[in-house]
Amino acid sequence: MLILREEKIIDNDNIIGSNIRRIRLEKGIGQTELVKQLQLMNVDITRETLVKIESGKQHIKIRQLIEILKVLQTSFEGLIDQN
Repeated sequence: MLILREEKIIDNDNIIGSNIRRIRLEKGIGQTELVKQLQLMNVDITRETLVKIESGKQHIKIRQLIEILKVLQTSFEGLIDQN
């Protein structure tokens, strides 16, 4: 279940985080490279934050999610797919 709370998306099942990791790896993009591209887009994120998002230890902010979609060239539906 996804819940929008203030500026974060509460994803208790870690669907988004695990899909970000899967898509990132499929595209051959390392965590450092993804973070670097996001920072160039003025997104407040560190590699440590990305690790926590991918592992489900931290909820993702809406702005981070929107820009990750752009960098990974995927849709929101692609990130919430549970297959």
